[in-house]
Amino acid sequence: MKFRVDRDVLAEAVTWTARSLPTRPPVPVLAGVRLEADGSGLVQLSSFDYEVSARSEITADVSDPGVVLVSGRLLAEIARSLPAKPVDLVLEGNKVVVTCGASRFTLLTMPVEDYPALPAMPAQVGTVRGEDLTEAVAQVTVAASRDDTLPLLTGVRMEIDGETITLLATDRYRLALRTLTWTPATPGLSAVALVRARTLSDAAKSLGSTDVVTVALSTGAGVDLIGFEAGGRHTTSLLVDGDYPAVRRLFPDETPIHAVVATSSLIEAARRVALVAERNTPIRLAFSEGQVVLDAGQGDDAQASEALEASLTGEDITVAFNPQYLLDGLGALSTPFVRLSFTHPNKPVEFTGQGSLDGQDDRAYRYLLVPIRFAS
Repeated sequence: MKFRVDRDVLAEAVTWTARSLPTRPPVPVLAGVRLEADGSGLVQLSSFDYEVSARSEITADVSDPGVVLVSGRLLAEIARSLPAKPVDLVLEGNKVVVTCGASRFTLLTMPVEDYPALPAMPAQVGTVRGEDLTEAVAQVTVAASRDDTLPLLTGVRMEIDGETITLLATDRYRLALRTLTWTPATPGLSAVALVRARTLSDAAKSLGSTDVVTVALSTGAGVDLIGFEAGGRHTTSLLVDGDYPAVRRLFPDETPIHAVVATSSLIEAARRVALVAERNTPIRLAFSEGQVVLDAGQGDDAQASEALEASLTGEDITVAFNPQYLLDGLGALSTPFVRLSFTHPNKPVEFTGQGSLDGQDDRAYRYLLVPIRFAS
């Protein structure tokens, strides 16, 4: 195998393909990136760990077609460090020689015949704007669990209903829901998939810069796969197996109390007050007519408080939140104002965005946060 390619093109493709390689692969070959150069001037790079696969294609000046398997992370580091000149990759025996200007690297190859075959991309089910997918996934995955002992809650439930996709995630302490429109391949399409939050987030970030992302889904014959494709890059992932809890019912039907605050001001104040909130201690928010007072710390510990303008409908109310969970929800909003809707000081609080102080809230994104009980 022998080909020449632009340094930036190679570095970007290898970095993307190697991004999901396992740190401790069950077998050594799974730490590799497979490079296949063909006579038409295409080089395909691929990686696979039996759960997540990635494949990208680049154009190159191919002198000698062939296939090789090398350490993905090492090749990515080398490619990023090379000077801005054309790169030559040549297979010499059981080694790959990488030359760029005066730089020369030699990498040992892995047995390509031991590398598993990548899963085929499932059938296309629709397309979504890359920008919309990136924003929606970022808003929802903040609420997904990081605890691998609860694999169901490390996933994002994707519900497809015609031209609407609903994403849901929870870690038992907060719940995020986001709806977005897309273009289904079949009118009236209905499907449900539970996707690993980490995989979904990675795919949305890496493919979301393109105008359109193709979504593919396979839920039959014992193998459940989801796939995403954009700009010559393809990625697939096994779906999480199991029944996701019925979390939609946790959103309150009615909220007699609600407050509206400027989002950026609340974020900045919460960050300042949280500086004195020791681990596992909450930030308290006391809402009254015209203001909200944030405070943290008590007794002989460091204390902080700050007052902000707020609009309140209903009776005065005081709640307390985990500072990071509060900031995660506020940070996921892209609107100038946030509406906090209450039923009771100890019941979950719903966060939605508003374009103006006295406008209607945008319910495309909803963040539900369980408050922390505190002594009065």
